[in-house]
Amino acid sequence: MKNYTITVNGNVYDVTVEEGQSTGAAPARAAAPAVKAPAAPAKKTSAGAGSIKVEAGAAGKVLKINANVGQSVKKGDTVVTIESMKMEIPMVAPADGTVASVDVAAGDPVEAGTVLATLN
Repeated sequence: MKNYTITVNGNVYDVTVEEGQSTGAAPARAAAPAVKAPAAPAKKTSAGAGSIKVEAGAAGKVLKINANVGQSVKKGDTVVTIESMKMEIPMVAPADGTVASVDVAAGDPVEAGTVLATLN
C-alpha cells in the first residue's frame, strides 16, 4: 500500500492506495480530511443594501468589480466579473438601478447563488 496526500477544492485528504491487483485500477480509500479547509468568509453586509440582488451564476473567484456603490447601471450592464473554469463570466444587472452595495472583493471565492452586489 502507498499513502498519498491530495488536495481537492481546498480540502486535504490522506489516501491509501492498495497495489498488486491485476483487474484494473487499484481501489482507493479516502480517510477523513486531514486538515479542514478554511472556513468560508462571513458574508459582508451593508446598511444600504438594495432590494435587487446580483448573484453569482457559478462557483468561482471574483476577478473584477466593474461597478461602484452609487453608480447607475442599466439592465445587462456588468456589475462584477467572476472567473470560473478559466472563463471570465460577467454578472450583470437584472434591472436598471443604482448600485447600493458591493458585497465581495476581487479575489474572493464565491459559490453559485452568492449575492455579489445589490441595486436599488
